[in-house]
Amino acid sequence: MSLQSQRFELTEMAEAQEFYHSRGWTDGLPIVPPTPDLVQACLDWVNMAPDTLIGVEPVRARAVVAEKLAINAVMAGCLPMHFPVVVAAWTAMLREEFLLHGATASTGGCAILLLVNGSVRREIGASGGFNALAGSDRATSVIGRSLRLGLVNLLQVSPGAIDRSTLGHPGKISYCLAEDEEGSDWQALAQQRGVPQEASAVTVMAAGAPRQIMNEWTTEPEQILDTYVAEIKANMLNYSIWGGNYALVIPTQHRQHLVDAGWSKTDVAGYVAAKARVKRSQWAEVGKAAVVRDKGNLEYSALTAADDLLVIAAGGPAGGFGAVISPWLGSKSRAVTLAIGACLDCGPEDA
Repeated sequence: MSLQSQRFELTEMAEAQEFYHSRGWTDGLPIVPPTPDLVQACLDWVNMAPDTLIGVEPVRARAVVAEKLAINAVMAGCLPMHFPVVVAAWTAMLREEFLLHGATASTGGCAILLLVNGSVRREIGASGGFNALAGSDRATSVIGRSLRLGLVNLLQVSPGAIDRSTLGHPGKISYCLAEDEEGSDWQALAQQRGVPQEASAVTVMAAGAPRQIMNEWTTEPEQILDTYVAEIKANMLNYSIWGGNYALVIPTQHRQHLVDAGWSKTDVAGYVAAKARVKRSQWAEVGKAAVVRDKGNLEYSALTAADDLLVIAAGGPAGGFGAVISPWLGSKSRAVTLAIGACLDCGPEDA
């Protein structure tokens, strides 16, 4: 089947940039013109016909097909080898429990965090080391950007249209992270969430901006994690008190101290679940006394269950730093993990 999208004849690169920008089809940055050959190369890589249905956005009943994803992936700078990750990410995002419409329309300003696991990371050159959260490599930069361009062009998620973010954050441009599996003794995130070890996978999360922490003064696991917990609790007081999928990005230095003490990701999650709690009365300390009312003794947990915490091994080899990434709004949107190449109706358990 041939490509179905409308075609425009443009003769110069500069003309193409202005043409796309003037129509609101870009994020303001230059794009790669999506020529038929480049779009078809992406589709050929995943052996998909142009009209293959990837999924339907459940609130607005908008169908998303492979050809449209390939066009936006090319525009973002993706190579054909990147396209399987893009397809898997969109398949996960379109799951009902992810609540894509709410996450992208909210005034809260979250972005879609995409985590990549498995051998595909090596194949596409995705790095989980230095600068892991900020353009560490070509693959994560362009794959993350392709999600945003697809949202803009397929679902009208542009500022002032569907996207009603008051502030937003830079992750809206690109927010893709590969786990440092080779540098970690821990089980990969996707395996923890039910994907077989031999499969590559993606996890999508409606996420706030990274909140960086530092603790270089101890090797004790509890003390290291208390610093992460303090940042989670600050988010619960300053942004949203409701529990959901938080993510911890733990670089090498902190991770090694935890591993040396025999702590697994499960141990980390259990500790954080027990400690990351605040009372409603604490809202009075941050200017929210008016909403405490007679419920001051109510206690809220950052995690509805320990398994809700996404513990990610990533970051450079030195420095006592880490990051907390908060959920968009409690459990309204749930993180989704999906094996790359899985069918639309399959979950991790079916991968």
